[in-house]
Amino acid sequence: MIMQSRALGLDFGTTNSVAAIANDGESQLVDFVGGQASGAVFRSALCFWHGDDGKTIAHEAGPWAIAEYLEYPQDSRFIQSFKSVAASPIFESASIFDKRYRFEELGQRFLERMIGHARGGLDARPERIVVGRPVEYAGSRPDEALARQRYDAMFKGFGSEIHYVYEPLGAAFSYASRLTDPATLLVADFGGGTSDFSIVRVAAPGAARRCEPLGSAGIGIAGDRFDYRILDHLVLPMLGKGSSYKSFDKELEIPRSYFADFADWSRLALMRNRRTMEELARLQKSAIDGPAIGRMITVIEQELGYPLYDSVGQLKRALSDSENAHFHFSGGGLSIEADVTRADFERWIAPDIARIEATVDRALERAAVAPDAIDRIFLTGGSSLIPAIRRIFEARFGADRIATGGELTSIAHGLALIGQEANLSEWAA
Repeated sequence: MIMQSRALGLDFGTTNSVAAIANDGESQLVDFVGGQASGAVFRSALCFWHGDDGKTIAHEAGPWAIAEYLEYPQDSRFIQSFKSVAASPIFESASIFDKRYRFEELGQRFLERMIGHARGGLDARPERIVVGRPVEYAGSRPDEALARQRYDAMFKGFGSEIHYVYEPLGAAFSYASRLTDPATLLVADFGGGTSDFSIVRVAAPGAARRCEPLGSAGIGIAGDRFDYRILDHLVLPMLGKGSSYKSFDKELEIPRSYFADFADWSRLALMRNRRTMEELARLQKSAIDGPAIGRMITVIEQELGYPLYDSVGQLKRALSDSENAHFHFSGGGLSIEADVTRADFERWIAPDIARIEATVDRALERAAVAPDAIDRIFLTGGSSLIPAIRRIFEARFGADRIATGGELTSIAHGLALIGQEANLSEWAA
């Protein structure tokens, strides 16, 4: 049964965020307006800088944050993928200049600018708001209760009635709106931080209950992990990973913690602080390969994290379309070039693919559904375009059962539709 009141669906993603409004059973995406706008997709990024008075801290979000950072990289602090630390008990706050921001404070500033750039599209927010959440949060030993507490604080004031629904269920509801026949549907959502799977039974249009969730599973491996695999093989060895330094009469490996920071925005974005830079300066003097540590210092000092990861992302996308691609990164006097094959990339991510495949098995087990009982597979999320990901489902279910589309927008579209369901408790996570 569909309620007649309006509902807002919000896909707060690791890489991108999208909003949609549903009314009378129809869902429409919210477009953003302005010179930097990219339709309905709003990059999950923040940029901070000192205001004109030199005391206040100004901020921007989305593609406007990227533009601000690229114009003044030395004088700003750029943060992306901050959703990835929502469930991390290790993360307490981010130090931005002389101020510390908790997760929910970053989120509130992000939402504030997202609403502003919708130019009225999100001003009259309905009471019922459905926010997507991953089945399993990213990070080691994620604390789900902590993530919920932070989400509640982030969205407080955004609407009077906030509901959380697994992200792949939103995509399932969106895809179900296209179907005219009953089907058992497996939705695979590959985001930036997590890969999530839900199995849903879809009834024919007009049924009292159109969709019934059967089971879900997820894992904290997705696009960001694949990016780090590229970084680990092509870039980090040139920044000193695997090399050594001298300590008295011993030769020791460069601490791996520095390189782990390059995989985590909350550390990479904040490595540019006096203590870390002094440590690296001392390490460079005792390193066997001092120039490599110098290159690491350059990346941090000159705020090259975003362009570095942008180059990595370009390579990953190119390898989804071609068997060979060229990696190029330059900045701060540092230049890295490499020819990479798709086979190389697939070898690097093979352990991750195996764990993702095991998670698909877990979703089927939880739903008590055999693979041959799945009628359709809907792949969504940016990383669903990676051929190695698609092969998981082609090998198990057959290519004829696979459907795609709306890779970046289907979750928000479906979450808004779920928001019009009379009994939302059946969907809430």
